[in-house]
Amino acid sequence: MGPLEIILIVVVIALIFGARKLPELGKGLGQGIKEFKKETHEPVVPVTDVASRQLDPVTGAPIVTEHAAPVTERRN
Repeated sequence: MGPLEIILIVVVIALIFGARKLPELGKGLGQGIKEFKKETHEPVVPVTDVASRQLDPVTGAPIVTEHAAPVTERRN
């Protein structure tokens, strides 16, 4: 891509969004690139599974065990 194409793209963007919005677009683009680079360079934290709970085969609701207290609804 040469300088003429880049100037043409900038002019078209200025016509579409207006001159007042260009700094905001540039700032947003810069923040997006910064965030992308940060996410790609940070070490990946492994995802751990949560403890599974048995489900009732008929209703599909979790089976309440003795040490787990059921949640009750409060009505006013």
